[in-house]
Amino acid sequence: MKVLFISLGCDKNLVDSEKMLGLLCRAGYEITDREEQAEIIVINTCCFIHDAKEESIETILEMAEWKKKGNVKALIVTGCLAQRYREEMKKELPEVDAILGTTGYEEIVEAMEEALQGKKVEKFKELTYLPGFGMRGQYREKLVSAYQEENRVITTVGGFYSYLKIAEGCDKHCSYCIIPKIRGNYRSIPIESLIKEATYLVGQGVKELILVAQETTCYGIDLYGKKMLPKLLKELCNIKGLVWIRILYCYPEEITEELIQVIKEEKKICHYLDLPIQHASDFILKRMGRRTNKKELIAIITKLRQEIPDIALRTTLITGFPGETKEQHRELKEFVKKMRFERLGVFPYSPEEGTLAAEMTDQIEDTVKEERRRELMELQQEIAFENAEKMQDRELYVMVEGKLEDEPVYIARTYQDAPNLDGYLFFECPYEIISGDFVKVKVTGSKDYDLLGLVVEYE
Repeated sequence: MKVLFISLGCDKNLVDSEKMLGLLCRAGYEITDREEQAEIIVINTCCFIHDAKEESIETILEMAEWKKKGNVKALIVTGCLAQRYREEMKKELPEVDAILGTTGYEEIVEAMEEALQGKKVEKFKELTYLPGFGMRGQYREKLVSAYQEENRVITTVGGFYSYLKIAEGCDKHCSYCIIPKIRGNYRSIPIESLIKEATYLVGQGVKELILVAQETTCYGIDLYGKKMLPKLLKELCNIKGLVWIRILYCYPEEITEELIQVIKEEKKICHYLDLPIQHASDFILKRMGRRTNKKELIAIITKLRQEIPDIALRTTLITGFPGETKEQHRELKEFVKKMRFERLGVFPYSPEEGTLAAEMTDQIEDTVKEERRRELMELQQEIAFENAEKMQDRELYVMVEGKLEDEPVYIARTYQDAPNLDGYLFFECPYEIISGDFVKVKVTGSKDYDLLGLVVEYE
């Protein structure tokens, strides 16, 4: 039977989707990307913020219409929205035949078969459970995941980069975030299993591995009693055929000297770090439940740039958090102006039910949130354009991602650019280059957020 699989939300959710796709393919199901061909539809949902929740609900309703037309035999919903709104979904969306929580997705094949038999299906486990391994604290000796390496279908464009999810859940409990309630506490995946999965991905043509988790810097604490990200990185660097390793979601207060040195010394690790700092006002950081302050943020950013001068730092900010004053917004703007992040995203605060921040009385109007977001993005635009101009004449190895139609111009990413987040480098080349290859390019200029260049060397 043909399955249409829709994956919404973050890259961590995408990894779950790819593992479910692998299980379905092994069970003999055929994957299609066309609604009119689908006999089964699976939607892996997100509900991190209001807009993501709305997108998930709209997608379910849209796919339910295909079921009403008669060709679709089963509609299955998995992921964060299913975990958070299980009871509401059963009442309000009778078209849904199976609901799988964030820890139940390994049972996708069983759920599908039961749904096709006309049953209403629910697959949920405790949030201390780690799919493929068991309950938190009980899988220390179980070093090989229940998922064999072939149980994953790479869906990224071109298949030259892939995400490696190194942990599930989060222990931080920031006041604005619902993740611990729908994903559970932090559970690290054993190193041996990650190396096995990474080796498989590279064998399938992946050249860039992007490490993700709700927080990557705390990797290993729950499983090994200490931070093990540096050790994991060193072992990943030994995989033949792997060219780049990129690290996302590094909480600044958890970055160690050992981690900095590993990034500095290992050639395969991109000099790029994603630091989700969210704000710079000590008052707002405390209200957010963050475990750092502005002085500490400045110290770690300064240290990173001293130790790794060519590092590209990406961050995300929340504007309009409850109680944020004009003065605190100006303080954040000054911080951005001083820190000059290479990459930066800004999001207006979204009150999520069930969080402490949503209950705060001093909520800020949406128009003010959006205006403050716009001011920060305009400031960052100036910084980004200036940073791009300073790249002129640098020679960089880049990953080719495609080519402009009918022009000898190729599209690539530098070490400073994560897929789907950052910009591109467009370079001219008189000969044919295969997507996924690495070439050396000399930067000749820039246009807005993107760089322009000419090929120097093709390996």
